[in-house]
Amino acid sequence: MKFTPDHEWLDDSGEDVAVGITDHAASELGDIVFVELPTVGDSVSKGDEVVAIDSTKAASGITAPIDGVITAINEELVDAPESVNADAMGTWFFRIDPTDPAQLDDLLDEAAYRALIG
Repeated sequence: MKFTPDHEWLDDSGEDVAVGITDHAASELGDIVFVELPTVGDSVSKGDEVVAIDSTKAASGITAPIDGVITAINEELVDAPESVNADAMGTWFFRIDPTDPAQLDDLLDEAAYRALIG
């Protein structure tokens, strides 16, 4: 697992990379009530907002942590966005095929992320 300073996690153990939000992010957001997902096939650049999230506390989003092409979306989140609150670390929003896999090396490991959130 890799992490971003923006409280996203990446699981690069498969053919593509699953992206979700951390428990810390889910806790800060409160109850998630709406999720807007990207379109499969979209090319995204690092920093592009690709997911919109509305919660009882705030509106937020997930930015692309790496350059790539969206290969899958978790459509269950459209009908059940609250599932993220139940298991943030086990709930992915989208999968991305990296165009530059070396970008993953720039992300945080678990120890560095835990140090960040203190």
